[in-house]
Amino acid sequence: MKQYDCVVIGTGPAGQKGAIQAAKLGKRVAVIEKNSVLGGAQINTGTIPSKALREAVLHLTGASSRGLVGHTNSVKRRIALSDLVAVSQQVIRHEWEVIHDQFARNNVDLLWGRAEFTSPNQVLVHGPDGVEAIEADRFLVAVGTRPARPADVPFNNHTIFTSDEVLKLDRVPKTMIVVGGGVIGVEYACIMATLGVRVTLVEGRKQVLGFLDSEIAEAFQYFMRQKGIALRMGEKVESIREKEFCNGTTCTLVEAQLESGKTLRSETLLYAVGRQGVCGSLGLQNVGVEFDDRERLHVNEHYQTSVPHVYAAGDVIGFPALASTGMEQGRRAICHAFGVDSVGNYNTTLFPYGIYAVPEISMVGKTEEQLTTEGIPYEAGVANYREIARGKLIGDDLGMLKLLIHQETHKILGVHVIGTGATELIHIGQAVMALDGDVEYFINNVFNFPTLAECYKVAAYNGLNKLNHV
Repeated sequence: MKQYDCVVIGTGPAGQKGAIQAAKLGKRVAVIEKNSVLGGAQINTGTIPSKALREAVLHLTGASSRGLVGHTNSVKRRIALSDLVAVSQQVIRHEWEVIHDQFARNNVDLLWGRAEFTSPNQVLVHGPDGVEAIEADRFLVAVGTRPARPADVPFNNHTIFTSDEVLKLDRVPKTMIVVGGGVIGVEYACIMATLGVRVTLVEGRKQVLGFLDSEIAEAFQYFMRQKGIALRMGEKVESIREKEFCNGTTCTLVEAQLESGKTLRSETLLYAVGRQGVCGSLGLQNVGVEFDDRERLHVNEHYQTSVPHVYAAGDVIGFPALASTGMEQGRRAICHAFGVDSVGNYNTTLFPYGIYAVPEISMVGKTEEQLTTEGIPYEAGVANYREIARGKLIGDDLGMLKLLIHQETHKILGVHVIGTGATELIHIGQAVMALDGDVEYFINNVFNFPTLAECYKVAAYNGLNKLNHV
């Protein structure tokens, strides 16, 4: 029986970085992957394919430059989403090769098969060539999640589907209902609307993306409506069924009944309410590790489960369930597992959030609502893209960047961006916050011109003017 210092289950972002970190510490490492490809949802069904689809759609429709050249661009209707997603295959193959190469260069054993704990230190690998037993001192569970598929929703993968199947549609539908206003729901709603699909989004809360700063969320909802997306906020779906309704040459194939009594009909329906863990088949009962009703694991600040030598990271531990956060969680979990305390002074509350909708949204730090609740005195400094030369050059008149500034110390408490390049811009503010910088940094430093980064200087002046009652 093979003996390892560390066994990692799953090759998604958290598993990859955890395994490589353990190898860098000189440990004997094995990583187990049950699927036929590496990378988990990040590379194969989620992050890379969906972002490739977004970029292809923006290019196809010219949406990213409409503010500059006008609204004259039209969408090619006779296209398949699968054709657009094919753009991502080159990137996916490259990522597979990168992961393979990293494992090989760092002497990480890659074991194909399904992992099952039989005791606290032993795992069976149910592989294509049989079952192999291995032992380890430490484990990192990074098995990720899958889209939730409630039993009362009649999924058929072509008119009623989850985010895993939307990328396989054979054509662009005329209409779509999106159930769920979380990250996945709004990203696909915006992509489809940009393609000319009439989208209706149903969300049980009064605001999409409830973790966002409310001003940003309100602006985003305005942009969604401007794209023609019908928002049914504060509404819940009571039932979904396949039912064909024809009116002349137009047919709808899906009916969603809302609790309020409204009936929605559409060609297609994307169900994007939550994700489900996949811990049930891991044999965790043989270790003493419990999971919740959605098969997610609870961990402490060091990413340990209730059994100290079993760690977990990535989507399987819940919010924020981002590829970027999963990578860092996996690294930190392994560092703690092997007694490495020098993981940097990075504050985990400064994880950035990125939403690749149309437009992009990104944030780091506190929201205005959080600061108000906590009684922290602050002022907001805002820069609109329409004020910035670069914003005019790229045709984005709607974007904005907001700094939240402590009224007394002038420290940066939060940065919120909506618009082109938001997920890139956020890292400037993140770095200043991590290094305990203040708003004067943006005043006293030079930014390339013309760039969107200049928004930081404009927002800083705006915030300081308010603080100085100018």
